[in-house]
Amino acid sequence: MSVPILKLGPFLVVAIQDELTDSGWGDLRDTLLRRASRERSSGVVIDVSAMDVMDSFASRLLDNIARMLRLRGARTVVVGIQPGVAFAMAQLGLRLESSGTALDLDDGLAFLRRSARRTTRGG
Repeated sequence: MSVPILKLGPFLVVAIQDELTDSGWGDLRDTLLRRASRERSSGVVIDVSAMDVMDSFASRLLDNIARMLRLRGARTVVVGIQPGVAFAMAQLGLRLESSGTALDLDDGLAFLRRSARRTTRGG
């Protein structure tokens, strides 16, 4: 199963629509890194609103993807974490330390725009 990746100005938007297998996460990582480099993206929004579960494997992979993208010059924001998923992640101590989080796509894009302005000003 392929995850759609859309270009929106200097950003990429990824919509995870189904639960991914281990190999699906690996494919997403590889495709996203290649695409962010090719498009010279300054930010990536990863929408997980369709995910009912975020286990430690998925959380760790999202965090690693964000870290890899940051090394390539792109910030990452994860949007759409469902309330029950957020509760479970907090209970399990799961974190997304390498990315920002936001409620939805609009808030995620605003986060990336603010980050870009701070970077441009040297902050």
